Amino acid sequence: MTLSTEKTIWTDEALMALSEDGHRYELVNGELVDMGNSGMEHGGIGSFLGGLLAIYVRQHKLGIVCDSSTAFTLKNGNKRSHSDCTAISPDVSFVAKERLKGLKRPPRGFFQGSPDLAVEILSPNNTVEEIHDKIVEYFENDTRLVWVIHPDEKYVLVYHAPEPDRLLRPQDSLAGDAIVPGFSMAVADLFEEWDF
Repeated sequence: MTLSTEKTIWTDEALMALSEDGHRYELVNGELVDMGNSGMEHGGIGSFLGGLLAIYVRQHKLGIVCDSSTAFTLKNGNKRSHSDCTAISPDVSFVAKERLKGLKRPPRGFFQGSPDLAVEILSPNNTVEEIHDKIVEYFENDTRLVWVIHPDEKYVLVYHAPEPDRLLRPQDSLAGDAIVPGFSMAVADLFEEWDF
């Protein structure tokens, strides 16, 4: 029996069609990675933060905020073909209006490039190495700000480079800095317990 060693060349359409089974997928170094389902807490935090951010960004005409179903095609080093790209989907993302010039509507497929702000919400199945690799890749592809949210420990790590420069606790404020100017919210709001 002969095993094929050919890698599948994934088109945007083929990769997006996979999500119909309810899972999230990313293409990392040419390999398909099933990101599984993250759970309600993860989705709730992402929706809450994404909603606040989207309203603020739209009111101030700063760009566009996207959810976790949006994929970005990132270049790896000097490799230029689509098969050498990584498709990655942050839990929440923001792309500044300067990078959307000439567009009247969002592209139907993947966005070519990285988001200006990428938000990752840790899930129980995330590994430290996996998150670190994503953060490094974001900054190698011109992302300017990353927020990593840890629901269990109730903190947010803020990155302007591949190493975190701030640890925010519930008593702190999460700010958009120069990337989403003027945006700010209490970290505690991300982890607030229900009172209904």
